[in-house]
Amino acid sequence: MAFSSKLGSLLRQNGQIPMTSFLNSIRCMSTSGKKLFIGGLSYGTDDQSLKEAFSGFGDVTEAKIITDRDTGRSRGFGFVNFADDESASNALSAMDGQELNGRNIRVSYATERPSGPRSFGGNGGFRGDGGFGGGFRGDSGY
Repeated sequence: MAFSSKLGSLLRQNGQIPMTSFLNSIRCMSTSGKKLFIGGLSYGTDDQSLKEAFSGFGDVTEAKIITDRDTGRSRGFGFVNFADDESASNALSAMDGQELNGRNIRVSYATERPSGPRSFGGNGGFRGDGGFGGGFRGDSGY
């Protein structure tokens, strides 16, 4: 990521290409292009309604809302897989920032989570000091 930040700042200084287009191009190259991340979802959105919302753009092979493993409640995000890259691209362009079930959603290409152990907070460990369960990642760790 440091490389793309440095490259981005150089290109921005020279004004050669719009940064949004450039970063989206890099993001597209680093993913299969068929899997979208959908954020900002209403807690009332389920797998079926998510699939229905995106099926107008092509063959949706899977739509999955991510839920809390303890409560079963939606975590407010999910993923949509398409049969082909073009359908995913069309859905991203059309749906990013649109309203779904009363909430404006964020749509982007899904990226693979880095492999390796994840640190878990919780009652039995330490958070933020890098001592127990790995280091502080600056996000939720999930």
